[in-house]
Amino acid sequence: MGIHLTKIYTRQGDQGDTRLGDMTLVRKDHLRVNAYGEVDELNAVVGVVRLCDLPDGWDSRLGQVQNDLFDVGADLAVPVDPESAEGRLRIAPQRVAWLEQWCDEVNSGLEALTSFVLPGGSPAAAHLHVARTVCRRAERAVVMLADHEPTGAVGENVIAYLNRLSDLFFILARGANASAGRPDVLWVPGGGS
Repeated sequence: MGIHLTKIYTRQGDQGDTRLGDMTLVRKDHLRVNAYGEVDELNAVVGVVRLCDLPDGWDSRLGQVQNDLFDVGADLAVPVDPESAEGRLRIAPQRVAWLEQWCDEVNSGLEALTSFVLPGGSPAAAHLHVARTVCRRAERAVVMLADHEPTGAVGENVIAYLNRLSDLFFILARGANASAGRPDVLWVPGGGS
């Protein structure tokens, strides 16, 4: 896939319209545009996470997550059409399995939880919790798109990928705290009253 961008602004969206990956013209508040926009925001948040002090090996893996998120955005930008599915970029089930492996790897070294976890602890953990919540918002936007478009309008692995990714961010937040020697911040029901 060759990408060659020489001019960034086109003025084509000045009236509130944009084109999907299949060149369909839609309004910028279209559910599909919102869904891949949420994924784009998530990708930017992961970029901020990568600026933090992270355990060895996490930065390169988070770089792969960012690439996957661009693939998710590309998947969402082109409505699923079985007639012209050939050559379209779709997130593969192996990417979901890869997230699960990383979840299991990090989670195996963590203590069992005795309460819900509040965002915080180390700076990396706090940023990972932001990534988790933005990921959940992106997931909700994709589910909304899937619910309001014809059956199969969303690539079959997109929702699973985002669901597993938010789980991973939660586990990584806990792992970041453990790596920094900081305890998880636990919820104390009614503790503020």
